[in-house]
Amino acid sequence: MTRHVVVTGANRGIGRAIAEAFVANGDTVSSIYRGGDLPEGVTGAIADISDTDAVNRAFDELEEQHGRVRVLIANAGITKDGLLMRMTDEDFEQVIDVNLTGTFRCVRRAVQSMMREKYGRIVLVGSVVGLLGNPGQVNYSSSKAALVGMARSITREVGARGITANVIAPGFIDTAMTAELPEDLVKQYQATIPAKAFGSTADVAAAAVFLGSDAAGYISGAVLPVDGGLGMGH
Repeated sequence: MTRHVVVTGANRGIGRAIAEAFVANGDTVSSIYRGGDLPEGVTGAIADISDTDAVNRAFDELEEQHGRVRVLIANAGITKDGLLMRMTDEDFEQVIDVNLTGTFRCVRRAVQSMMREKYGRIVLVGSVVGLLGNPGQVNYSSSKAALVGMARSITREVGARGITANVIAPGFIDTAMTAELPEDLVKQYQATIPAKAFGSTADVAAAAVFLGSDAAGYISGAVLPVDGGLGMGH
C-alpha cells in the first residue's frame, strides 16, 4: 500500500527536495504550501499555516484525493532576522506563529488521521541554530528549539499508537538562501564545520525519508543532526 505523505512548503529548497525524495521512494506525496510550483508528481493545497481553518481545509482536500495522511514532514517556516535590541514584537511573534504554532496546527490535524490508521511518522524540520543559537536569530532559534519539546511530548502522548515524532536539525545547507551570502562569509561558516562544506538538500531529504520509513519505527523523540558535525550532538 502506498502511503500518503504530506510535506509542508514543498515548493522550494529543503521541502522541495524532501517531496522529490518521497516521490522517488514510491509514496503518494502532497503539499500544503503558499504558492509557486511543486515538483513533478506532487499535488498541493494552498494554505497559510498560520490559519487553523485553512490548514484543516487543506488536509481535508488532500485526504479526499489520497486517503489519510500517514507521514507528515513539517518543513514550512520563515525568518525575520534582526539583533535582539532591534527585534520588534511583530518580528518575534510572526516567526513563532508560523514556525512553531503553524507546525502545531499541522501536527494536530495529521495526528487525528494517524490515530485512526494506528500508524504515523511525524518529522519536524528544525535547525542546528535551535540547539546552538545564532546572533540575530532569537526568534528563529526559539521557534526551532521548541520543536524538540514538541516532538518529545507527542512521542509520550501517542507513541503507543504506532506514531513516531522526530526532529531533523539541518546545519548550513546549499539553498537559494545561502547562495545569497557573501563569499567571505561562506568561507567563514565553512571553516567552523568539521566537514568543511555546506550540505545539500539531498542530505536532509535522505534523513527525512529514513525517519519517515518503517525502518525507523522504533526511533521517536530523537533529534537527527544533518550538519557535517557542526552541532556535535547539541
